[in-house]
Amino acid sequence: MLLYKTRSGIVIESDNQFFRAPSDDWDYLVNEDTLHDYLQQAISGVSPSDECRAWVETGVLAPIGQQEVWASGVTYLRSRDARMDESRKSGADNFYDRVYDAERPELFFKSTAMRVVGHGKEVRIRRDSTWNVPEPELTLFVTSSGKIVGYTCGNDMSSRSIEGENPLYLPQAKTYDGAAALGPCLYVPKNPIDPETQIRLAIRRGGETVFEGEISINQMKRKHTELVSFLLRECTFPHGCYLMTGTGLVPADDFTLAAGDIIQITIDGIGTLENTVAA
Repeated sequence: MLLYKTRSGIVIESDNQFFRAPSDDWDYLVNEDTLHDYLQQAISGVSPSDECRAWVETGVLAPIGQQEVWASGVTYLRSRDARMDESRKSGADNFYDRVYDAERPELFFKSTAMRVVGHGKEVRIRRDSTWNVPEPELTLFVTSSGKIVGYTCGNDMSSRSIEGENPLYLPQAKTYDGAAALGPCLYVPKNPIDPETQIRLAIRRGGETVFEGEISINQMKRKHTELVSFLLRECTFPHGCYLMTGTGLVPADDFTLAAGDIIQITIDGIGTLENTVAA
């Protein structure tokens, strides 16, 4: 089951049929521990709506209300290796090796809702960064009580030149206007997402593919519930929150994003999040 936020209202998609959600209050609607069953009950006996289908086809908004976006780092081996490479000159490379095997995961604040963009919108690279990459990430939606009830595609835009200069610069490398994208929808399955689910990343420039790769989420070192448990130890989220789970797809060190690049992140069951890098 998919949940879309549109300019005209919230839409439920089930078996390629579209229905009006029981509420247009996103924060109220998604912060439900039994979200799948709640949505299933809401559309039971209700006729599908061509108007709702048209709302989705016209364009969707980022699936976020008042939620914060947090992120996990160094959860895939490829990410650990990339972070170590970029930080070697500063002497901080061993930190990433150590956190990969540590009991406590790396968690950091990524974005307020105001700085998040949705499918079809522009993401940004910092003007003071020389090395920039997208990070495609399965992103969890977690209710205020700590239940994982949904998933979406996330793009954790990262300034590798800034992070590599000094790990204390991580907030500047990760958190700025247009540095996070979510969408195109919230995937709400009855059971936890299949560990064989594939994440695919394609970057296109001038009509050509300049990077392409895929990875299964079962390559993550840490469990989703483990990441959530650490995040909620001392933080409360009255409207729920999003948690990006890290990336295993990192372009080669000689690659950096450029204005006009098209970034496509596809996750099985969810769809494709597409964004263009702003000029």
